[in-house]
Amino acid sequence: MDNNHLFQKFIAFTAAVHQITNDISRDVNSDGLTPLQYKIVEYIAVSQPVTLSEISDCMNMSMPNTSRELRKLSEKGLCTRITDPADRRRQGITLSAAGETLMNEAFGQIAVRFEQRIAALSAEERKETEQALDLLQQKVFYLN
Repeated sequence: MDNNHLFQKFIAFTAAVHQITNDISRDVNSDGLTPLQYKIVEYIAVSQPVTLSEISDCMNMSMPNTSRELRKLSEKGLCTRITDPADRRRQGITLSAAGETLMNEAFGQIAVRFEQRIAALSAEERKETEQALDLLQQKVFYLN
């Protein structure tokens, strides 16, 4: 397969992922979070513990802006900083109990919308979809 053709399919796929992500997560945010704050909390939920620099890189934000948003999330009681006992200069960021509750509710709403999207798939098609997602995770979306 031509690499440019594969790349074009990848671009179309990632654009579709962003669109579907927006569609199924629309209006799940309560608690008065900005869209950016919700994305940060969501990232922490699936990747915790994370560092300030990991959040900054993932959100494509400067470190001062990331720090400011984390401070706001901490003030809302949604995340906490945990000092690494092996290196006291390093802090991990995790969700608080309130943050976990918020994300469990959000993911519950997203799961319902996801199920609606795949409702027409047969058991075999669901299995194929799961295998395709596993393959993409292993071959394309792995972390370095």
